Amino acid sequence: MAVTYDDDEFGLSSADEAEFVALADSVAAKHTNKRKASNGELPPAKKLAIDPKAIALATTALTRDFAMKEFRLKQKQVISWILNGGSAAVVFPTGGGKSLTFQVPAVVFSELDALNDTRHEGNSGLTLVVSPLIALMKDQVDSLVRRGIKAAALDSTKTRDEYLETCRMLRDGELKILYCAPEKLNNEGFVEQMKYVRGGIRLLAVDEAHCISEWGHAFRPDYLKIARFSQEIKAERVICLTATATPRVASDICRSFNIDETEGLFRTSTYRKNLKLLAESGRTKQDLYPKLFGFLRTHPGPSIVYVTLQKQTEFLAADLRSQGFKAKAFHAGMDTSVKTQLQDEFMRYDDLIIVATIAFGMGIDKPNIRNVVHFNIPNSLESYSQEIGRAGRDGKASHCMFYVCGEDLHLREIFARGDLPSKKSVRRLLDDIFDPTMMQLPVGGEIQRNHMSQGKDFDIRSTTLANIYAQLELTHQLLRATTPMYTKYSYKAGSQYTSPSGGVGSDKSQAAQAIRAYGKRASTLYHIDVSAASSALRLPRVDIVKKLNEWSEAGHIELRPGGVMHVYKILRPIRSAEIEKLTTEIYDLMERREQEALARTDQMLELITDRKCFSLALAQHFGDELPGREEECGHCTWCMTHVQVLQEVPPPVEFNMSAFKTVLSKIPDRDDPRLLARIAFGIASPRVTSMKLSKEKIFMSMADHRFMV
Repeated sequence: MAVTYDDDEFGLSSADEAEFVALADSVAAKHTNKRKASNGELPPAKKLAIDPKAIALATTALTRDFAMKEFRLKQKQVISWILNGGSAAVVFPTGGGKSLTFQVPAVVFSELDALNDTRHEGNSGLTLVVSPLIALMKDQVDSLVRRGIKAAALDSTKTRDEYLETCRMLRDGELKILYCAPEKLNNEGFVEQMKYVRGGIRLLAVDEAHCISEWGHAFRPDYLKIARFSQEIKAERVICLTATATPRVASDICRSFNIDETEGLFRTSTYRKNLKLLAESGRTKQDLYPKLFGFLRTHPGPSIVYVTLQKQTEFLAADLRSQGFKAKAFHAGMDTSVKTQLQDEFMRYDDLIIVATIAFGMGIDKPNIRNVVHFNIPNSLESYSQEIGRAGRDGKASHCMFYVCGEDLHLREIFARGDLPSKKSVRRLLDDIFDPTMMQLPVGGEIQRNHMSQGKDFDIRSTTLANIYAQLELTHQLLRATTPMYTKYSYKAGSQYTSPSGGVGSDKSQAAQAIRAYGKRASTLYHIDVSAASSALRLPRVDIVKKLNEWSEAGHIELRPGGVMHVYKILRPIRSAEIEKLTTEIYDLMERREQEALARTDQMLELITDRKCFSLALAQHFGDELPGREEECGHCTWCMTHVQVLQEVPPPVEFNMSAFKTVLSKIPDRDDPRLLARIAFGIASPRVTSMKLSKEKIFMSMADHRFMV
């Protein structure tokens, strides 16, 4: 069985928007002229004392625009702090209402401006929200628009018309809230637009802010660029939001955005008294099936059962249906329409069990989820906390069951060991990035690199590759990512394509002539090398791309771009002698992260095998305590039984020499020992995939062994 990893929308790729750079430039020029005319920047928002007027406006907005009677947790304190001009870090539990802490200020800014006569209509600025989840962005934007609040999102699903309408609202000062993915910050046109938004960026909201910390469980390199971005666009204030931040991670967030940790950090208790944290162990997975069936019969209601692998969702859902349960599988490999339908069904029905990977649950706000079951080991206490936080949001008793057995141990290694390439692979990658041609370019010059090709050539996963480039950019300051571009443009010609009297045929522009000259027809599609046409005709590449999009929108052609090429500017020169040292530094950091990933899984196991209250141990991990500093919650497995849950470890496995020799005989390559280990252990990688080994018997043939021997 091939191991398919499931990070769903956390694997977003940058959309190509080179065609919009010219539009952004025109917006920038327009607003630059306005600022020059006023001898400087737009004035920052006047710092307001926290007074009844601001709170009254916020409370009115809460009732009028969000149909809520009162603030919860520390929402009111956060909103007051933001309206007073402060930046904040907000650590609220899953379902704790984090989004209102930036949505309410976004609505109130203009009203407060009018009340204090500080800014005129259309100049109240924008709240920009950086979020990694397309589905969550869509849900929040749809909800805001239904409530009459001008909101939009810029992501890879948007059409050009939708993009241009969003730009118009920005230009006219109509938009209150704009959502975007962190990858958007690599787009030069977008960054320029945000620098010159009418009224400025009043508030930059960073969702899933724990991703910024290298000590966090979900570190994403693009998040490291947000702090730099906030300075470049001169955001007046920042709010960072997360449900899962240890004290160390919270400090990282505050330090990155210059947030006053003593006053600007707002944390509420992670403990929820209606959640019963339970655990059971078994010698084998087969032993646990009857326990799972019995648990779900005893505790009916909407339930989520989390597993690790995509195939497991299908198998376990089928097993549950055979036992009479209404169960369906969900994973990131499904079509978007199927996933949307499943999410809608789960929201509607109160007897459905969803067997899912971690792809399910982000943005699901169903108040009466009665059970969250972990049938495999979560990869961290942070993930566990976030996932169980989806249960019992209505305040009623809900159960969170964790089943563990020794057979799961290889899965933790699959996830922890999968991201580290060999040191040799890292060196070869750096040699490819800093090739002789690049070494001769001046500071400010540009290089183009295809991440997909590099991943295959050097057997490095896309997330790991992005991490390496982020280190080169942020730690070593050698490169800076700029707007990606497509390398391939193909199109299907419409009926008017060759007509001299209308449509494409009557377009006499230089860009149109370039497309007709360089668009080569294959069987049914035309293919054009835009860069070659641009270079040969000395025509800006963006003009050709804009013309292709224009024809596509008019229905003259059906455009099919592809092959993203990442573009980097050179920040400083590097000597060949430095590359070996650079390789060691990057590899050592990656090796440390692998050990940290294994340690996080160990923490998860310790939670349920220790002689201690589960709820207390989880709270203390996040720097918290139980109410009244109690030592026991009274309703977890430990508190109810005071019997330690023992993880049953399978007996040692004798080294399978026969399987080992088969792997060696099937794989003649000896350039990367880690490749051989991955194949034997069942860990997918770009090279393993390209060699089509996942269906071979040797793949996963030694999964019951230790990865490191």
